Amino acid sequence: MRGQPRSDYVFQRAEDQKELERLRVIETVCDPASRRRLSGTGLRAGWRCLEVGPGAGSIMNWMGEMVGSRGQVVAVDLSTKFLADQHGSNVEILQEDIRTAALPPRSFDLVHARYVLIHMQDCEVALDRMLDCLKPGGWLVIEEPDFSASRGITGPEETLRSVEKVNQAIERMYRRLGMDFMLGVKLPSLLQRRGLRSLAVENEAPLSPGGSGMATIMRLSAVQLREKYLATGVVSEADLERYCRFADDPETWAIYYATVAVSGQQARG
Repeated sequence: MRGQPRSDYVFQRAEDQKELERLRVIETVCDPASRRRLSGTGLRAGWRCLEVGPGAGSIMNWMGEMVGSRGQVVAVDLSTKFLADQHGSNVEILQEDIRTAALPPRSFDLVHARYVLIHMQDCEVALDRMLDCLKPGGWLVIEEPDFSASRGITGPEETLRSVEKVNQAIERMYRRLGMDFMLGVKLPSLLQRRGLRSLAVENEAPLSPGGSGMATIMRLSAVQLREKYLATGVVSEADLERYCRFADDPETWAIYYATVAVSGQQARG
């Protein structure tokens, strides 16, 4: 490890157990679609893959199974605390910053990142580094949130007002940190300008009841980011309490955020 890289990750100070719980729920909710998108690139035995920001490691390990003993998965993350002793011999874990990691150029068949770029002020630097790592004809799969899609749909009027305030606090928090709260919708343009071919774009904005996986993700986020939300001046303690109750109530409905996923192929030669 080359020194201590600077982290912009909004969950950096979250308690480990709470953060692991949040990551596990994200895996449960998001892994099926991520595996489908990755499989759509032609992922197969013998490929060399780069997983950026593996979190708790589920996609990293799944890709390791897919590429088999003749392939390899390299996982890069600022924190690898949740990845110890749970990966195959064909998986290499690097505690590095993708923006500065000494990865060999043009050496990976597939590069994947989910909910990583949104935590970076200089996300385009990270994106360019990922592209540098791709072989000619290699595939990039990026999945990022778009919080501009967030809105409460059904619930008590006072609670819906609190939900809207929390959504506004999320936007203000990201803006104050110099990050883009609606990065997801900009991905297609970012990749198109970089010459990726065969772009496939998905925009998923599920309408979710309270108690669902998506609602649980955002409730756990609200608990962990409570101080940061309050610091925006948009929400009160009462707003956050109502938001968490809303997210647990199966009779409420909301679009908590959208996920935009873009797959594209590096030009050959």
